[in-house]
Amino acid sequence: MGLALAAGLLIWGLPHFAKTSWSEVFEVLASVPFTTAAGLLGLVVVGLYCYTFTLTASLRGLRHYQALIVNVCGSSIGNLLPGGGAAGLAATYSICRTWGFSRRDISTMAIVTGVWNVLARVALPVVAILGLTWGAENVPPALRDAAVAASISGLGLLAAFVAILVSERAALAIGRTIDRLLRPLTRRRRESSTMSVRALVIDLRARINDVVRTGWLQMTLGLAGFFGIYFVLFVLCLRITGVEMFYGQVFAAYAIGRLLTAVGVTPGGLGVTETATAAALVAWGANPAEATAGVVLFSVYTHLMEVPLGALGWVAWTLSPKSLPVDDAGSGGEGPSWRGGGPAASEPGLPPRRPG
Repeated sequence: MGLALAAGLLIWGLPHFAKTSWSEVFEVLASVPFTTAAGLLGLVVVGLYCYTFTLTASLRGLRHYQALIVNVCGSSIGNLLPGGGAAGLAATYSICRTWGFSRRDISTMAIVTGVWNVLARVALPVVAILGLTWGAENVPPALRDAAVAASISGLGLLAAFVAILVSERAALAIGRTIDRLLRPLTRRRRESSTMSVRALVIDLRARINDVVRTGWLQMTLGLAGFFGIYFVLFVLCLRITGVEMFYGQVFAAYAIGRLLTAVGVTPGGLGVTETATAAALVAWGANPAEATAGVVLFSVYTHLMEVPLGALGWVAWTLSPKSLPVDDAGSGGEGPSWRGGGPAASEPGLPPRRPG
């Protein structure tokens, strides 16, 4: 169903909303030199490697080559299956278990990187509205008002998350507030139910606080490098197809696309992201055929090319050395196990070894 919807959006929705046709788009793409297009694949690899810094900071003992394998394997599955985020997470869990990491450490990594990714995508519109406001004169007032509202909401979410990490009192207050808001929906549950957002918030805070305290900068720089490299790739794809626009508008279109990758109705937001991005560029004055061709070229790198890269990742994982998971080796159950979090860890009490 998701693949059918993605195909429908790409075949009909993309040219329709971008006010062009596939024949015009292919005519523009045919003019792109193969060597130039092939050279841009290197940027994809650089961007994916940047993200390994986020993963290695959230799972101590994970090496960069292992993080790259996890990244491309999870992304390839996420780009093939509807709601692929869950399947990608399952692949990440299975792969990390074979390298000796405990369930507790893997789940903590999944939570932290998930939150960091959401916050990064929320931050993109904040940067985009600044870019749109600075020097752009043809931004529709309604779009600007919507972007400002989204930015305010995103900053509120960021402030709440930071408060939960920094202050136990704030975490308890936020948990109690959400409990009150959800009470009308849960009061019909059995009295014996122990469901409590307050307890969940406290548990999450305890699990991720250590990781965030020591790895927040590396995780942030890794994500900034990843999104930054992909933005450069997006700009080059547009330039190659003939699109010349104000950088604030280009970044706003890029931010729209990155946000919509989280849409779970199609694999990796395929079809949804391309249609919305191309429509935004055309609305800001870009040539329809050139803008759509640039968006399609960018999508080839961010969706299509990750499939063969993922296949290489699965081969690399098959050939990589395996270890018995820490909790299965008698490390004391499911509690935190940072000291023995994987095959790359140092001896107990010492910091984990990190590759250069």
